[in-house]
Amino acid sequence: MEIDVKRRQGNFLVEATFKGAESGVTALFGPSGAGKTSIVNMVAGLMQPDTGRIAVNGLCLFDAARRIDLPPERRRIGYVFQDGRLLPHLSVRANLTYGMRLTPAARRFVGLDAVVELLGIGHLLSRRPVKLSGGEKQRVAIGRALLTSPAMLLMDEPLASLDASRKADVMPFIIRLSREFAIPILYVSHALDEILNLTDRLVIMADGKVAACGDLAELLSRPDLQGRLGSEETGAVIATVVDEPTDASGLTALRFGDHILKVAPVTAPRGTPVRVRIPARHVAVALEPPARSSFQNVFAGRVDAILGAGEAFVDVRLDIGAPLWARITRHSFRQLDLKSGQSVFALIKSVAVSLGGGGAGGCKDCR
Repeated sequence: MEIDVKRRQGNFLVEATFKGAESGVTALFGPSGAGKTSIVNMVAGLMQPDTGRIAVNGLCLFDAARRIDLPPERRRIGYVFQDGRLLPHLSVRANLTYGMRLTPAARRFVGLDAVVELLGIGHLLSRRPVKLSGGEKQRVAIGRALLTSPAMLLMDEPLASLDASRKADVMPFIIRLSREFAIPILYVSHALDEILNLTDRLVIMADGKVAACGDLAELLSRPDLQGRLGSEETGAVIATVVDEPTDASGLTALRFGDHILKVAPVTAPRGTPVRVRIPARHVAVALEPPARSSFQNVFAGRVDAILGAGEAFVDVRLDIGAPLWARITRHSFRQLDLKSGQSVFALIKSVAVSLGGGGAGGCKDCR
């Protein structure tokens, strides 16, 4: 996936350059109005860049210098929108095969039975969209896009219209999709918890431009990017493996380096890769280890960086063998008299867990 585009829309300029892998998920993250949907629409051929080049798996979709601009129907792009956009007068089966019938048989590499099984929608095939839940509609929309045997899949905030329980229903299918089909996916979201489950590759958008791109865990721990993530999203991501599925305390023990992190029970065997996200607001800082405490996770570390020292809250980056952020009040910051390089103890309150943690690799040549 090679994207290098520039397009002016009134007073707003979208200008982005980044590369993704041949398969797996590349996530576009940023607030509303950052230019994410404009980029996927340019990739899909629904909007034309002023200048630049777009190529997927060696196929050039757009090249302003060479005057190449393939129409949408020739780009072999599957597009999953926020609202599914199913045809209401057709059954689920007919919706699934609608685009498939337009794909020449010689170019089909995705079969109906495999998609129905993957998405768990066999019992829905005879229903009309009006009889489907929001999560079921999105699964059908994903299946319809996949059955066109696309060279690439675009997913523009496909879970944004769903409540938490429906998101939980659909997310496992997207995770399986990204691992079982060798199709590059460009996934748009403003929710970090979604991206955490799907990918290692992250492109952060701001004001129409790429603010940063690369390995997700690395980007989420960079001090200069914390302001791009939103005050509620500041935190760190740590790659671990299951060390003990259920220990004596009834918790799951996860290992990173020489350290053990205890979390709520995870249904996974020993050795399973697990990515955890630890929000800064769920980390406390102490100068001494607590003698008696409800905290299950206490780690010795040192202060790496300090942000916002003059504001109501202060973000402190810690090194505990992995980067970790803590958000404390200015009063606590002054009381502890924290300084860079100081030895401290991190007390972790709660952890968001993601099994597997997406694909491997990182973005290259991003700007």
